[in-house]
Amino acid sequence: MNIRDKRRSARAWGRRQLYSFFSSLGTLLGHRLGTLMTVLVLGIAMLLPLGLYVTLDNLRGLDLQQEDWGTVTVFLRPGVAAEQAGSLAERIRRERGAEVVAVSPQQGMADFAEASGFGEALNLFDEIPLPWVLLVTPRLAEDLDIAAAVGDLGDWLGEQEGVDLVQVDFKWLQRLAGLLALGDAFVTVLTVLFSLAVVVVVANTIRLDVANRAHEIEVLLMVGASNGFVRQPFLYLGFWYGLLGALLALLLLALCLLYLSRPLGRLLDAYGSSVDIGGPGAVTVLLVLLCGGALGLLGAGVAVQRYLRQFRLPESGGAS
Repeated sequence: MNIRDKRRSARAWGRRQLYSFFSSLGTLLGHRLGTLMTVLVLGIAMLLPLGLYVTLDNLRGLDLQQEDWGTVTVFLRPGVAAEQAGSLAERIRRERGAEVVAVSPQQGMADFAEASGFGEALNLFDEIPLPWVLLVTPRLAEDLDIAAAVGDLGDWLGEQEGVDLVQVDFKWLQRLAGLLALGDAFVTVLTVLFSLAVVVVVANTIRLDVANRAHEIEVLLMVGASNGFVRQPFLYLGFWYGLLGALLALLLLALCLLYLSRPLGRLLDAYGSSVDIGGPGAVTVLLVLLCGGALGLLGAGVAVQRYLRQFRLPESGGAS
């Protein structure tokens, strides 16, 4: 094939693509109500897993400080001197890289009196019955197993001289991590199920379009049109259905986040935390659009291929 033939073939391919492109748009515009209903169903189907994914992503962005990751409270034995408590605190900082706040018996008594309101009753004690307390906040990497790291630190602290009791308080964070892991699995299941639903909806819609244009398709096949030429407009149509459904899902998600941002902010403020409610990032948006278009293509391909097989026509290489 010489250069002229290649150019002629490229122009023919371009004309076929333009025909398929405008033919699919004409079908969408010619059935506005049906298109709207189909896109609405697809948008809602895509919104559910996408919304849950964004919700979990925002939960991971909670304003968790280092002290929220797990605080280890170390109670020293009664009678431990201030020098020994300070030496142990310095050793923890040096060897474990943790932040340590030493609470003296006097300070502990004052804090308890202020919190309980029993200040006058506590003055009756001849000696302060509280030990030295060390509040240890571990320095942990975000990708580290928090439960294992804090548990290991607690075991190490329990072996130190002068330590009476070690109390590790991070179970709520373990529960949150477990819920997030469960949520990730749930998102995966929903994504698979609703992706199948999108394919089925598009395939059924394209099947109806194929049935409505059956006579036109039969004429094209009789005059020598290839299966690829017949298939192309419907593939474009399925792509547009999927793409428009994905766009609608993103729009609905933005509206939902806008509506929920204020009450969610008040709820987080009540728990002393904060989070910037954000939508999907640019990469996620692009991925949603591509997946929507791909699912639409898949559904359209399934529907058209089934129709072509009914005529038992072999594939030809004239168009693709």
